[in-house]
Amino acid sequence: MGMDGRGEAALLLTSGASGRIRALFSLRALRALVALLNAVVLVLLSPFRKGTVLTSPLAWKSPAASTSTGRRALAIRRVLEDSDADTLREYRLFPSSRGDIIFTHSWIPIPHHNTNTSLRGIVLLMHGLNEHSGRYSPFAKQLNANGFKVYGMDWVGHGGSDGLHAYVHSIDDAVSDMKMFLEKILNENPGLPCFCFGHSTGAAITLKAMLDPKIEARIAGAVVTSPAVGVAPSHPILLVLAPIASILLPKYQCSSAYKKGLPVSRDPEALIAKYSDPLVCTGSLRVRTGHEILKITSYLQQNMRKLRVPLFVLHGTADTVTDPVASQKLYVEASSTDKTIKLYDGYLHDLLFEPERDAITQDIIQWLNSRV
Repeated sequence: MGMDGRGEAALLLTSGASGRIRALFSLRALRALVALLNAVVLVLLSPFRKGTVLTSPLAWKSPAASTSTGRRALAIRRVLEDSDADTLREYRLFPSSRGDIIFTHSWIPIPHHNTNTSLRGIVLLMHGLNEHSGRYSPFAKQLNANGFKVYGMDWVGHGGSDGLHAYVHSIDDAVSDMKMFLEKILNENPGLPCFCFGHSTGAAITLKAMLDPKIEARIAGAVVTSPAVGVAPSHPILLVLAPIASILLPKYQCSSAYKKGLPVSRDPEALIAKYSDPLVCTGSLRVRTGHEILKITSYLQQNMRKLRVPLFVLHGTADTVTDPVASQKLYVEASSTDKTIKLYDGYLHDLLFEPERDAITQDIIQWLNSRV
């Protein structure tokens, strides 16, 4: 099902934002958090316990990529092994304004004498929560075949970038890093139209970046799949308590926030590949990360009407991680004169990893092609 603003009307885990946040800020989790807060107070008040570090027994560790250095080495190795006859793969590290090292990489189409494919535009990929941009290599290579140079950025705490795995101290850090990287690639590719692609929480980051007039003026369009624009806690009072918890226990992980049984793809092999990937975090959502996602979705809810960039929204109607109804609201409220939404009946959260991924990719490529 689609509408166009220009006239067209088993092992199941999830790394998505919405289901985990509802669980993280559920009343059951709140009771556990209160008990833990009591313990923290006792530690802080005891003069004999100075220097005590309170840790959660639920903390998740990946033996293969337990540090940002280890994750970065793996991300680099994958880039170096991914070049082929049609695509040149490169990586680059750049320091953020905070001093964090951000991992970026690119997919550059290699011209052949027997083809007329010329470079027609650039695309920046922003991955979702707990994953990394390298997962989108097949998608990037299909964009290459259509004349698009593609860049990927692992936002802080993810993939090959610095930070505790999947911990987000401030989602605005990711927004700032994205804008900084956009400036770099725009300056390196003068005259080429630039598009942004974001999935789930990466879509929320992308949309917030598009609200900056300086960025909006230089972007030819944004494509968002399963955007995290409608996430809410299970009880309104938790909106008051969440900021407090995120300051006192920012890295605390709650077991009830780790929900099994929410599928993100109907392709079993895609699920196995995702959750066996050491660069994908399958641990419980941390308190601060959940609060930051609530903040950005709340901000977007209040500012959808300010979006003016050409926009393509894609969402599966059976998505249990982010809300397809919220995507419809995004489509309706955005002030973009060029906007399109396509709802895929019965499809789940990770659209580019669904069995119909090739058809979805072609929908995106067709939208891009008509705007270059």
